[in-house]
Amino acid sequence: MSKYTIEQLQQDSLALLHQLIQTPSLSREEEQTAQLIQNFLKQKGIVSERVGHNVIAYNQFFDETKPTILLNSHHDTVKPNPGYTRDPFHAEIVDGKLYGLGSNDAGGCLVALIAAFCYYYGKPNLAYNLCLVASAEEEVSGKNGVELAYASIKPCAFAIVGEPTLLDLAVAEKGLMVLDCVAHGESGHAAREEGVNAIYQAIEDINWFRSYQFPKESAYLGPIKMSVTMINAGSQHNVVPAECTYVVDVRTTDVYSNNEVLEIIRSKVKSEVTPRSTRLNSSTIPMDHPIVKAGIKLGKKTYGSPTMSDQALLPIPSLKVGPGHSARSHSADEFIYVAEVNDGVAFYIQLLQEIL
Repeated sequence: MSKYTIEQLQQDSLALLHQLIQTPSLSREEEQTAQLIQNFLKQKGIVSERVGHNVIAYNQFFDETKPTILLNSHHDTVKPNPGYTRDPFHAEIVDGKLYGLGSNDAGGCLVALIAAFCYYYGKPNLAYNLCLVASAEEEVSGKNGVELAYASIKPCAFAIVGEPTLLDLAVAEKGLMVLDCVAHGESGHAAREEGVNAIYQAIEDINWFRSYQFPKESAYLGPIKMSVTMINAGSQHNVVPAECTYVVDVRTTDVYSNNEVLEIIRSKVKSEVTPRSTRLNSSTIPMDHPIVKAGIKLGKKTYGSPTMSDQALLPIPSLKVGPGHSARSHSADEFIYVAEVNDGVAFYIQLLQEIL
């Protein structure tokens, strides 16, 4: 038996979430919330360590001969949406909704995962070890977030990543590449038949980005999506531009690596294509993986997620699941239902119980 009841942990989770909301933790500025989490764990008799603003802890009876499950969610937030009508740093419950910045993304998931970790922390003879990572810099995909933490922890077999999914199972997630593209032409006077217009060169490639369909399509994520989102060219009205720059947002899927997608793009367009990063890959976990089967047994649906999380930076199979609704993330007057947090605590404990 755990030394904690689910009801106690639900109460503790809501109290911790209140504290986290009321402590600003914008990405790369998470020092105070990292300390809050460490203090919470210390009060439970759990020793933790820090790598940057990432908090790491292991179960009491860690056994090097057993595989390890990574429990991960983040404690950083975006900047408050300009449309807020409430104080984003004031935690307030109204009509069963807990309002505040980071309540839904991903405070509810984080405190529920911490609760599940506490529930199993002192249990001997578990089938798996548990490693808790409360990570930083998720909202900016920073290199000092889960990527730094993962390089510091003991090897893990797979991960449960806490993000708001209405407790359904995101078994696949799209990746991301942002491409800086340059179409080259030749300058000339607009009044004469001079030069090569870089805008026209860019239009040809932009039309390709708009219409191209990659041969392989993901069963859960559908086709790769490419969107031209910014464009800039020209210096004055009577000069044919020699250069046109534009930006392409590419949402990749699990059937191609980011580097494979990049190679295909470069082979099809004339523009110079430079990725800002290729490290945010799509992720997937097999449907017959024990943690997926456990979630399905508990009556949860599986789906492919169009939004990106720290899964993109984990080199192991991972399942994204958690309380709250993704549509509320980054919105004005962000909230999570109190009942969702309580359900999240109970669900994570039940999910782990299926395999531990």
